Amino acid sequence: MHLFFTPDIGSADHYLLNEEESRHCSRVLRLKKGDHIFLTDGKGALFETEVDSESQKRTMVRIINSIPGPDARNYRLHVGIAPTKNLNRLEWFLEKATEIGIDEITPLICEHAERKSVPTDRMYRIMIAAMKQSLKTTLPVLHEPSRFSSFIKEPYDKVKFIAHYDQANQHLKDNDTKGKDVIVLVGPEGDFSQGELHLASEEGFKAVNLGSSRLRTETAGVVVCSLISLLNE
Repeated sequence: MHLFFTPDIGSADHYLLNEEESRHCSRVLRLKKGDHIFLTDGKGALFETEVDSESQKRTMVRIINSIPGPDARNYRLHVGIAPTKNLNRLEWFLEKATEIGIDEITPLICEHAERKSVPTDRMYRIMIAAMKQSLKTTLPVLHEPSRFSSFIKEPYDKVKFIAHYDQANQHLKDNDTKGKDVIVLVGPEGDFSQGELHLASEEGFKAVNLGSSRLRTETAGVVVCSLISLLNE
């Protein structure tokens, strides 16, 4: 199964792949007229299509069928995560989180944050590649970086957690999240400050731990995605 990202596909019965996807289809995969490929709008829809004409710049496909994507879930997950000093680690998290299943990601600027900004355009491309590789049909929303103090005051209609190693007595897995929308905060390598923990508690975020091991930020983010996914099976 070959999956292509086509966010503007609309409802027509034919679709022209952009130059990048046309090149991938005709030159890399060497697909020909009559071959079947799948398209997704990144919003959960999957389109079965047939190559109508191919070239490196303009490949046209005929849409045969439209069905819900196989990764539809009964919950939504939003992770606010502190950007890591080494961007490769944050990119690894974005890739794996997309593969596992996540809906929204916000880079969280905390007091102990090692990085105050991130190249969101590059991150977006990484998530697209991960979505296509893992045959997902939902592309996570990558929000612009937000300061912790502002982020926690937003009106979230979700079950709210803050992952904290030292002071949280209850594990994330021991909370009832099945079928519920969830937001989880993951801090920097230096963890959240005491002031941030206090503010989060005031805003209704429940402190939870992710086990007895002290995890890197990006690892903690992947653990969160995996646990929420497993709790919803």
